[in-house]
Formats: sequence, C-alpha cells, structure tokens
Amino acid sequence: MSRPRILITALAFAALGCKGGGGPGGPPSARVKIEVARVVNVPDRSEYVATLKSRASSAIRPEVEGKITQIFVRPGERVAPGTPLMQIDPARQQAALKSQQDTLAAKRASVEYARQQHERLNGLAASGIASQQDLDQAKAALDATQAELAALEAQVREQQVQLHYYSVAAPTAGIVGDIPVRVGDRVTADTALTTLDQAGGLEAYVSVPVERSPQLHLGLPVQIVDSAGEVLAETQVTFVSPQVDEATQTVLVKAKIEGEGLRPSQFMRARLVWGTHDGPVVPVLAVSRISGRHFAFVAEDDKGALVARQRALRVGDIVGGDYVVLEGIKPGERVIVSGTQFLMDGAPVTPET
Repeated sequence: MSRPRILITALAFAALGCKGGGGPGGPPSARVKIEVARVVNVPDRSEYVATLKSRASSAIRPEVEGKITQIFVRPGERVAPGTPLMQIDPARQQAALKSQQDTLAAKRASVEYARQQHERLNGLAASGIASQQDLDQAKAALDATQAELAALEAQVREQQVQLHYYSVAAPTAGIVGDIPVRVGDRVTADTALTTLDQAGGLEAYVSVPVERSPQLHLGLPVQIVDSAGEVLAETQVTFVSPQVDEATQTVLVKAKIEGEGLRPSQFMRARLVWGTHDGPVVPVLAVSRISGRHFAFVAEDDKGALVARQRALRVGDIVGGDYVVLEGIKPGERVIVSGTQFLMDGAPVTPET
C-alpha cells in the first residue's frame, strides 16, 4: 500500500475513533443514527407516455372554393360561437347572385303582366266579348310565369346561402389551432383551414404493454404527472381497447382529463395505479447510488456488538422522503441513516442516543 493511501486510512479511522470507542485492539466504533425500516401502504403503479387529445375537436374546412382574402384570428385564440375566422373572396358569387336577382326582377314584371292580362280577359269573358279559350290560355300563362318566379326565388335564396359560406365562422366556442393557410391561398372543400378545440375537454391516450392488459379495467386510477413527478390531474380509465396493436404490442386505454394548462397533442406522463401493498421504506438519506446500483447499511448483531453490513437494494418510488424497498431490506431491520460516508462493511457502530 502506498504511503498516501495509508495516511488517508489512518485519518479515517482517527475520525471514527473521535466518534465512538471500539473494543480493545479492534477498530473504533462509529456513532451513527439508526432507524427501523417501517412498513407502510405503498401504491403499485407504472408510468407510461400519454398523448392528450381533445374530446371535442372540430376540423374547420371551407364549404366553397376560392381565394382567402382575410384571416381574422390567431392560433391559440379563444373564440365564441359565430366568430368570423376567415374570409374567402366572394366576388364571383356576388356577381352570380346579382345576375339572379336581376332575372328575378324581370320575372316578377312578367308575372304582373300575366296577372293583368288574366284579369282583363276574365272581365271580357264575363261580358261575352272574350272566349273561354282565351281566358284559359291567359290563366295558363299566369300559372307558368308564377311557377318560373317561384323557381327563380328558390335559386336566389340558394345563392344567398352560398354567399354566406364565403365567410368562415366558428361553429362552437373553443381554442383556434394551427392555421396552415395564408392570405392569397386558393382553397377547396378538402382544404384544412384550422381546428377548433373546446377548452377542458381532453382525453389521455396511453399505450400499455400487453403483459399488463389483464390488470386493465374501467375505473382504474390514473394520474397525469409532469417531469418533476408533480400530479397535475387525477382521473380514471374510461376506455380499454379490445384489440392489441400489432406493431407495438400494446393496448390503448383512454382517460378523460380536466386540468389547467394542459393542451391537445401534448405529451405527458401517465401513472396507472394498479393497487396498493404493504412494503418497507427507508429514508432517502440512507441510500447511496454507486455505479447505477442502490446500497444502504444496516446494523446487525455480531457477538453482542453492532456492526454495519452493506446491502444492495432494489428500490421503487419515493413516498414522501422515503424510498420504497422492493428487495434488500425487510421490515424491522435497523437502517443506518447518518455517518455512512466513513463506514465499511463489518465496521462496528454505536447508535446515537
């Protein structure tokens, strides 16, 4: 052993000797704080990636073809029902409507003339001057022009409704999504203008490995957590797919979400709580991480004295300030929670009073 390493070891044991007295001829006993591994009711849970989707998302598409002349809203803006979203150039439709309206005015004049002719022949027929045939012809002409007038009025109403479609309005209240079109773009009935998502109506889509599918059921508790593990929303499973995704070998589950600050298409962490069980916990301060593995020291009896024994642990979630121990420590064992930086396996220890 090199001289510096001998000096460091001597200093470490000198520090331990200052903390407690060892037996004659043996290493000094370190004074440590000891806690008994407690048993608590801990949740059995798993975390998966969840995609938030809107339960009430409307795809806004135009009813007519044309060029966009104005966009009145911005992505992320909240709108009320009937709020104008975009304007499609209505010039061609306005011209067609004007032509129909002019034709309608001329047809109304024709109907008025046919009515006057019928009334005049009706009076002449009553006086015996006009024949019944002339009267019948005048009545047929009046009926024909009235029918043509009704058809033109229907066409004008249709053109007016069609003109209304050139102004794209919000069908419901919601939040405007991405707007992929720009002013000047030509759109058709298949063009996606934007989306409209109703606030708060979100659903979490979670893909669960097929080996956990037997434990899936409606009402299973679900927690939506952020990157720090803080719970943002609590809910339950509302849908379990009866099929397995062939590509990913997962089962899709859905859960309705109500939470502030959550948005459609957002990726979150979903924590499925399968149940609870009793298990030991140890303070986080008692656990050290070495080369990716977790270790802790326990105090064991050895010929009437206490010695430190290092244990490899398999830990689960953190509950409060404690690790849930899955393997390595049993309930009731004495865990060393302080002074572990100078301990070695088998070193004598003395509990702090």
